[in-house]
Amino acid sequence: MAHQVLCLTGFNFELESIVGYVDMLFHPLTTDLKQVYINCQQCLIHRLSINDEFEPTYTYDDPTINICQNQPNSQNLESFESCHSKAVSYVDADEGGGGEICIKLPPELNNSILELKPFRVIIEFSLVKPDGGIKFVVPDLDGTLLDRGAHLFSFGLENSSRLWFPCIDSYSEVCTWKLEFTVSMYMIAVSCGELVDTVYTPDLKKKTYHYYLATPTAAPNIALSIGPFEVWVDPNMHEVTNFCLPHLLPILKHTTSFLHEVFEFYEELLSTRYPYTCYKQVFIDMAYDDVSPYATMAICSTNLLHSKRIIDQTPISQRLLAEAVAKQFFGCFISMHTWCDAWLTKGLASLLAGLYNVKVFGNNEYIYSVVKDMTEVCQFECQQSPVVLDPSMLVADLWESSKQPQTISPAYLRIYEMKSRLVMRMLEKYVGRELMLQVMNKILALATSASQQKYSLNIWNNMVVSTNSFLKSISTVTGKDVQAFLNQWVFQGGSVQFLGNFTFNRKRNVVELELKQDFSASKNLLKYAGPITVSIQELDGTFNHQFMVEENKSKFEIPCHSKSRRQKKKKIPLCTGEEVEMNLDDTDVDSPVLWVRVDPDMLLLRIIRFEQPDFMWHYMLRHEKCVVAQHNAITALEEYPTSKTRNVLTYAIENEKFFYRVKQDAAYCLVKVANEMNNTSWIGPPAMLSIFRQMFGAPSCPNIVRRNNFNNFQNYFLQKTIPSAMSQLRNVHNVCPSEVLQFLLDLLKYNNNSRNKYSDCYYRASLIESLSNTVSPAITRVSVTGSGPSTDFLTNDTRLILEEITRALNMEKLLPSYKLTVTVSCLKALRRLQKFGHMPVDSCPFKSYAVEGNFIDVRLAAVESLVDYTTYEADYSLLNWIIELIESDPDHYLRFRTISMMIECPPFTSTDSPLNTESVREKLWTLLNCRLSHDCRLRCAALDLYKTLYYKPKNSTMISRDKRKATTLRLPHSSSAVPASTHPIEGVPCNSSSINDNNLRGGWLEKASLKRRSRSPTNSGIKTVSSSLLNNDYIGSGSENKKFKHFHYDSSSDNHECQEYQKSMQEKNAYDFPLHHTAKLQHVNSLWSSIYPACTAESNSTDKQDVHDESHIPGDGMFKKSKSGNHLVRNMPYLATMQLKTKHPIRDLANDGGLDLSESSSAASSGRSSPIFKPHLPSANKPVDNGANGPQTCHLPKKTTQNRDVSKFVVKAETVLHAASMKLSVLRGNDDEDDDEDEDRIHNLTSSDSETDI
Repeated sequence: MAHQVLCLTGFNFELESIVGYVDMLFHPLTTDLKQVYINCQQCLIHRLSINDEFEPTYTYDDPTINICQNQPNSQNLESFESCHSKAVSYVDADEGGGGEICIKLPPELNNSILELKPFRVIIEFSLVKPDGGIKFVVPDLDGTLLDRGAHLFSFGLENSSRLWFPCIDSYSEVCTWKLEFTVSMYMIAVSCGELVDTVYTPDLKKKTYHYYLATPTAAPNIALSIGPFEVWVDPNMHEVTNFCLPHLLPILKHTTSFLHEVFEFYEELLSTRYPYTCYKQVFIDMAYDDVSPYATMAICSTNLLHSKRIIDQTPISQRLLAEAVAKQFFGCFISMHTWCDAWLTKGLASLLAGLYNVKVFGNNEYIYSVVKDMTEVCQFECQQSPVVLDPSMLVADLWESSKQPQTISPAYLRIYEMKSRLVMRMLEKYVGRELMLQVMNKILALATSASQQKYSLNIWNNMVVSTNSFLKSISTVTGKDVQAFLNQWVFQGGSVQFLGNFTFNRKRNVVELELKQDFSASKNLLKYAGPITVSIQELDGTFNHQFMVEENKSKFEIPCHSKSRRQKKKKIPLCTGEEVEMNLDDTDVDSPVLWVRVDPDMLLLRIIRFEQPDFMWHYMLRHEKCVVAQHNAITALEEYPTSKTRNVLTYAIENEKFFYRVKQDAAYCLVKVANEMNNTSWIGPPAMLSIFRQMFGAPSCPNIVRRNNFNNFQNYFLQKTIPSAMSQLRNVHNVCPSEVLQFLLDLLKYNNNSRNKYSDCYYRASLIESLSNTVSPAITRVSVTGSGPSTDFLTNDTRLILEEITRALNMEKLLPSYKLTVTVSCLKALRRLQKFGHMPVDSCPFKSYAVEGNFIDVRLAAVESLVDYTTYEADYSLLNWIIELIESDPDHYLRFRTISMMIECPPFTSTDSPLNTESVREKLWTLLNCRLSHDCRLRCAALDLYKTLYYKPKNSTMISRDKRKATTLRLPHSSSAVPASTHPIEGVPCNSSSINDNNLRGGWLEKASLKRRSRSPTNSGIKTVSSSLLNNDYIGSGSENKKFKHFHYDSSSDNHECQEYQKSMQEKNAYDFPLHHTAKLQHVNSLWSSIYPACTAESNSTDKQDVHDESHIPGDGMFKKSKSGNHLVRNMPYLATMQLKTKHPIRDLANDGGLDLSESSSAASSGRSSPIFKPHLPSANKPVDNGANGPQTCHLPKKTTQNRDVSKFVVKAETVLHAASMKLSVLRGNDDEDDDEDEDRIHNLTSSDSETDI
């Protein structure tokens, strides 16, 4: 194919449909051509013609729609994978030239074919409600499409253009393009190529954009985006144009202001110009990926945009946008020949982007990322499967799924891209950076020359790169043969693992080094034979030695250049040339060796476990300047919990010359060392408390943190890290010290960002997360009755943590943080409190945050909590709800992340789990087989989930994760062991006293119907504030004045009693963690009244309404009907009743602070109310019906020789069967005068009625 015209004329956002045609110009290569294959999925073909004269016969066959067509009920994974691979290969243009449409050429065309004359194929088609390829984003709001910010964009994994227009969907089939799009007057169409003309219709209601792409380009690199965009041309480089949705232009300018520097850097580095005439960036909502590069353009997520006040997002956005420009050179202009050559384009683009990161962020940041990537790749290959970059040489069925992007696991693909980046860096080190840049320059020069030629046979082959052509280019430019390197790291998978140690021979003054390749850890480990570098730091300097590894176990004798330690002190030269003074008191007097490093430059894809004395690791961390060495030393020092280790880690944290990521690693390592030393030799305050107060405490009072000043970014990240690390400190009872908890609470209390030019939203979110990390698992006493809700007890520490979380959630309603980061941390913290038995377990609050309309990060946090809830509480109805979310949610990224979360935290893996039903299996199989056919990333992720849940490897036993079915708690006064009772209907246990750390819960919620009572509405309200990043005006709609009814639980119809565990605990280690002493317990009713005295809503038990009458359900989503029955459940039972839910997710990119709340003030005085519910608790004088047998309790073991710590603990907390909403404290008084203005503004919102809740 030499040229293609794509014309789309009918865009209907309401119906989500497209109408258009394609005109493809083919040049026959043989005289016996009888048929033509074209890729096309989910498109309706209306007319197909050749040269506008003949209408040939054609067939349409898409075998990927239903993989197991002949055996739909087999549910066999091996069969599915085989059929899936064959189906994809059948329509793959690279393998035999296949396609979904097969056109039989008419006899009238035979003479033209014999003369090899070109012919045209015209296909008229339409697309209605596509499941993939094109995404229509139409917010559910009132007003016109312009007011709602409706837009569309193309998306897909790798070669997925066939999903939205007929084409040859292959990277090797390049051609020129003419693109035409007719849209409404207020819309802008952005596509590949140069904008040639814009033609308006006579009535000025529509316009047509004409793009022309003269550079031959593959169909997978063609994209489209249409919407009411705001346009900004880069003032420093007019070839670059940026597009964003309405109201986001100010932050667009700041986010992309650096882009011209990226082009200048790449052009100077490669000694060649940017291959296209223009570059466009479009920022859209509900993106498939953060950045999707295409020819001359990139489709980016709106979530990458940020203001100048945001620190954490800045480097992330810069890296992604810079890599998108790099992929314009390698990936779009230079495309792969087949998928087996994808490692080249991905690796070269990543290498190019990595060099830019070195320039902008420094070499330490780049090297540190290499260390992390290498660790992750090696762990994946060791634990799961080896990653083969070029599987073309392999014939085993094991690698068939890796030969097409449509069949690759998303987890595998992620590691594949990471390994491509690492191997390309290793190759750069192997041939040299300058020579590698010359190779890249030669590839680009040949492609540039070919792109300027008109079509002829094989003239455009230089625009496609393959492994063989790349090998020839390296050989031509450098004269080096890298075939052995490719055989080692590209054509086979796996990584290397070395175990090493050494001894010093004093008599011969040599180091006897032993290296052993360990294959016992995994069968996927690679046997390495080749050179390896060993670096030895001696008294007289650093000396590198290179050896050949030929056997699994190798021994080397390395002569030392230095003699034994002399008496006089002298400076010791390091590898950087710097000379430093060292205190050598801890070293061996007869040995000149200070430390040893293996493969210091990371020239191998390896894991190295090297043994040397602890003082050598101390010296390495203290004096070695290499980030890799410092990181390795910190990792090794976790095994040496001594006072000297404590001192050197403290030195690393306090030293300003250390790289900030090394400081972060040192902080977390110091926590592990401190936890080990707590049982032996730790003396003094909690670890890092004095460090933090010294660095960030107020000069006059170090116990109070000083005003935030984030001008020093390294100190900013350390200020976030230290509290997070300290929250993991534990005493001998496995409980976080009270000093640490009070320290974290004080940080939140005295946090002052009034004079800081940067936002502190990520810092506050980190503190909330740190608070939740202080929580240790609790032991609860379960009481299940049938007359009403039980009561809950909270410790003082839990109450303080819950206060801070609810206060932070309320503040988010008034002053939303950037991307609602604080809300995300609060949701995770609440789930942790539930999971560890400190709060009533309830999924309803998280479901309210997970529904469509909330910001994507909030939804992901809520879904993660729901997945975790499903796993630990075995909630069958919630599992079905999550599966429905995966199947039907409009956000493809959310669906993919939900599957990934379920893979990481499977709801079950045992065959006897109550969640392992035939219905669930059938739903997952249907999703896998036919429902996800137009999103290969979702389908492959669903396949991974299905394997996780149901696949049993041969000769292996599936271990149950459901501890409720396997754990028996033994009590000392009983002689029999009885497993936990199960729910009579669903098989769900009613009681669980197991305190295994992998299965923590606060009790089981029984099904309960909710009766609502009438309540007099209040006369005041407040608008929900949702700010955008671009200005100081808030965006959002006020709460409607609706009458909400009070409610209580009526569980008499569904009462299931729990049985007692009746046998003593015989094993000493029956508990997975030390029991901790619970503080003074307080009744939840008194807690609500003491913390929230204004929550005095009346409750009238006589006015009851039928819960099955949907007409009484408030229309704002506060109540929903449960899937498991006709019961109403409250969305937010014990949290803020104002949901963080907006109808415009784009605007949840909220600017942190600086909001003009004048409109909110007027809204508050207008009398619109925001309802708050008071918990309905039983009266103290009213007898409670405990059922026929009375309350069932689980007795803890008495003090015995097997369990000596049990008597220390008071365990009286009861698990609540319901969770009523409590009034939330909005603001706590701030002593700083700088915050008076903010307090006054918020006071105006709440001054209309003292009982108004926010």
